[in-house]
Amino acid sequence: MSEATAVKIVIGHRLGKGQSVADGVRAAGAEPVLIPGPGADMKVGDVMQAEGAALGISFCGSGGAGAVTAKAKYGHDIEFGMRSAQAGVTAVQQGRTVLGFGFLDSEELGYAVATALLAKLGTGTGTGTGPGTGGSGDGAGSARTGESA
Repeated sequence: MSEATAVKIVIGHRLGKGQSVADGVRAAGAEPVLIPGPGADMKVGDVMQAEGAALGISFCGSGGAGAVTAKAKYGHDIEFGMRSAQAGVTAVQQGRTVLGFGFLDSEELGYAVATALLAKLGTGTGTGTGPGTGGSGDGAGSARTGESA
């Protein structure tokens, strides 16, 4: 997928993590934009705006602070307090643009949500190399990092 047509998904984790989710997003065929550092969840809306991202994923203990901030600043349609990949898939199918999760830094979550988004956008169902699909799973590459504008 070329840079010009890549579907971007911003990831912000309260504790500065999120690499596993980014790996899942990449395996699905989307472009992860991982916000570095602690408190990154609060920057999801800002980085989405700067990057032109289709979706933001925020992780914190409550599963809501970054999503609520993105709604307040930019009017994003949000779902928060989620604790499973399936809840994220359902939220994407319902048209939510920012998802708030508790601490669930898993490749499975990134892959499931990205695949649902790509299907919703009509850009395919990903590359088929995600968790449980027989891909190499070598984790090669790293997510792009984004700073708030």
